[in-house]
Amino acid sequence: MKYLIRAKIEVDGTVDKPDIIGAIFGQTEGLFGNEFDLRDLQDKGRIGRIIIDSKQQGGKTVGEIIIPSNLDRVETALVAAMIEFVDKVGPYNARIQTINIIDARLEKIKKISERAKEILQQWLKEKPIDVKEVLKDIESSIKTAEVVYYGPEKLPAGPDVDKSDTIIVVEGRADVINLLRYGYRNVIALEGAKGKIPETIVNLSKQKTVIAFVDGDHAGDLILRELIRNAEVDYVAKAPPGKEVEELTGKEIAKALKNVIPVQTYLQQMEKKEGVEKVEVVQQPQQTTTTQVIEVQRETSIPEVEGVVTYQVPQKVVDEIKRLSGTLEAVLYDSNWNEVGRVPVKDLVDYIMKLDGSNIYAVIMDGIVTQRVVDTATTKGVKIVIGARVGVISKKPVDTVILSYEELIH
Repeated sequence: MKYLIRAKIEVDGTVDKPDIIGAIFGQTEGLFGNEFDLRDLQDKGRIGRIIIDSKQQGGKTVGEIIIPSNLDRVETALVAAMIEFVDKVGPYNARIQTINIIDARLEKIKKISERAKEILQQWLKEKPIDVKEVLKDIESSIKTAEVVYYGPEKLPAGPDVDKSDTIIVVEGRADVINLLRYGYRNVIALEGAKGKIPETIVNLSKQKTVIAFVDGDHAGDLILRELIRNAEVDYVAKAPPGKEVEELTGKEIAKALKNVIPVQTYLQQMEKKEGVEKVEVVQQPQQTTTTQVIEVQRETSIPEVEGVVTYQVPQKVVDEIKRLSGTLEAVLYDSNWNEVGRVPVKDLVDYIMKLDGSNIYAVIMDGIVTQRVVDTATTKGVKIVIGARVGVISKKPVDTVILSYEELIH
């Protein structure tokens, strides 16, 4: 409201607030036509609720009337004059006199002005800027954070391992100190683990995005491989060849972390480099083909993954893969390549879990093969999983072949 009409009232008898309001409405009705009927003005929001503050005094009723107004100045003055002509409240004589009309906007401006003065006075009282203190504050802000010891194994770490959604896993305490020096506070060390990966790291990898950052040497690769086998690593970063993380400059660290690669890409690179778990798809000559042969060649020194295993995929299944495109369905087969189930891809994991694992030999799906699909299939003894695409699989099963349509058909 723009204005507040303040008036005092005196009634020669005892009356209640509703009596006064009723008298004001009743005795002003029709004085200036419908345009200035107080009820209509209230309905239209031109005047606000009439407030009565009254009390009994010596057999009389005295008090104050407040009427908020959104009319212009002339119209507001007319309303103030109208209520002064109310001379009866019930059977008693009454007298109403306007005390003043408050311009609410001016009052607001006055309050703002007073508050501005207070703010300015407080500002002037503040201590002037001390350049030495500013420099000291800047210097303290870049001090290296202290190493903390995290988890039951007391692994060297930065103070933000819990707070951050991403953690950087390095080899040892010296690596942690070097990264802290350049502001990387979400770092934690394996503490030179060459055997069992600390359970703390394993648990953290299930909750957070993990960047494994290792030295640029063969030992770094060995530690990285052990970490990938035991924990859920998402990305891999390496120091430049022949360098250790603990000796890198800030620029070298930033570059290494900028150039991280998905763990699946790293594993593929290692496969090409070392011949680990090479997967070759060989199609038989066209004139005699009824099957496609999948040879999974494992040529590592790791005993449990040595040897070559051959799987045959009937042509009818290859044709079914082509028909599946765009359906978002999955088909399950037994060891004789008979269909044992068909289900939407979104329900595949739950469906596999409910089935007898011994009946499932292969799964083909019009979707992305994820780590969750692979883990579920592995627990049920599935030997072949073929999808439209293969996602990041950080934990490759030893006895399950994972292929994309492109790898099988082309």
